[in-house]
Amino acid sequence: MGFTDFVSDAGLTLLNTWLASRSYIIGHAPTQADVKVFEAFKEKPAVEKYPHAARWYKHIATYESEFTSLPGDPSKAATAYGPEVSTLPIQPKAPADDAAAAEDDDEVDLFGSESEEDEEKQAETARRLEEYKKKKEGKTKPAAKSIVTMEVKPWDDETDLKAMEAAVRAIEQDGLVWGGSKLQPVGFGIFKLQINLVVEDEKVSLEDLQESISELEDYVQSTDVIAMQKL
Repeated sequence: MGFTDFVSDAGLTLLNTWLASRSYIIGHAPTQADVKVFEAFKEKPAVEKYPHAARWYKHIATYESEFTSLPGDPSKAATAYGPEVSTLPIQPKAPADDAAAAEDDDEVDLFGSESEEDEEKQAETARRLEEYKKKKEGKTKPAAKSIVTMEVKPWDDETDLKAMEAAVRAIEQDGLVWGGSKLQPVGFGIFKLQINLVVEDEKVSLEDLQESISELEDYVQSTDVIAMQKL
């Protein structure tokens, strides 16, 4: 019962015929059935001899990173899926006449003939696959962010710290959000500005940001990143 051999022509022919009118081993979306049959292969099927099996194999390979999350029973083996027979004749004997051929077709119709019902199933499969792709595309990963504590040192005790902080906060950039701040004593009546900020890692370079702050030459002597933590 089911798929048992993916090395012999008979086994590959069986799978190829099974997939001639199907996008997946069972159902209308990838499942553990596809995973188990896929993993039973030692090498991909030859597209010249088994085009339907090769098309399926290439498609399922795109889900390899999601195999463990696909629905279905992972404890089942590949032999649990497929038709109720384990072999197919590769070169069936020619019928004696047209009447015998018609009779044989009625008796050995393992997969059914093309019909309106088959076309409806294929259309439904295509529709569900498109919905799955759109749903998958809509799941965007949240942007990686970091919370940073930065020190901004003024020139001397005569530097207007309020004006310095206002100038620092005036620096705007996509992916940058300024947070709370406080003044920390350095000595000799000099205070430094300690300010928090949240940055999107892909959009904001801390080196470039520090360079922009250092360009505030009327206020800023230097800057240092003293803490950084991923959110």
